[in-house]
Amino acid sequence: MINSLWIAKTGMEAQQTQLDVISHNLANVSTNGFKRNNAVFEDLIYQNLRQVGANTTEQNQLPTGLHLGLGVRTVATSRNFTQGPLQQSNNNLDVAISGSGFLSVTMPDGTLGYTRDGSFQLDAQGRLVTSSGLPVANGITIPPGATSVAIDATGQVSALMPGNPQPQPMGQLAMSNFINPAGLEPLGQNLFRESAASGQPQEGQPGTNGLGIIKQGFLETSNVNVVQELVTMIQTQRAYEMNSKAISTSDQMLAKLNQL
Repeated sequence: MINSLWIAKTGMEAQQTQLDVISHNLANVSTNGFKRNNAVFEDLIYQNLRQVGANTTEQNQLPTGLHLGLGVRTVATSRNFTQGPLQQSNNNLDVAISGSGFLSVTMPDGTLGYTRDGSFQLDAQGRLVTSSGLPVANGITIPPGATSVAIDATGQVSALMPGNPQPQPMGQLAMSNFINPAGLEPLGQNLFRESAASGQPQEGQPGTNGLGIIKQGFLETSNVNVVQELVTMIQTQRAYEMNSKAISTSDQMLAKLNQL
């Protein structure tokens, strides 16, 4: 009964973690480029009270053993990188990736960060930057006075200048992909960073080597399914209640022992 108290306690902690993950998903249902998280659990070590296959006599073996588990723990939060819906924004600086890959941006320390959020803007120097002010990799700058900016499916950025009917090339959006995108380290601000688990970035031009294409005037929205999250929340709540009931039942059984 003492074991059952601790086992149920690990179950309640696991379901609390699951609820934290669900809450984070729901909080980011409107976040551009957000990818749904999912908590991953594993059972804890077992008490081996009767070894399976042990000999009962010289000729006979036990067909099953006696293994008592000690509960559950959270081991990871996996991220689902399926494509989110594309929503038209009518802003010529907004881009969305249709397919696999990440847009590269330059971090304050000079390293590269990766994002699926293409809601770009211009800063005071005319640089193409994220909503947090981080410049896109390759340092694309739009000259003052440009009448329009065009970004084609391959990530080529061009601007139309007064007195010149031909668009002028401004640079190329940098894109990368990873062998294991789920291994990227989330940094917040819709950014990820390369890690040992993700592998090295495989850089390329949009539309080549398995990379998606660029769609100007669109944004990729969150891939969180609200109905799915609410159903999972109900399951989590019921599992939490059942674990708390196991604690209550164990406590009642211990109280009976104390009365003997």
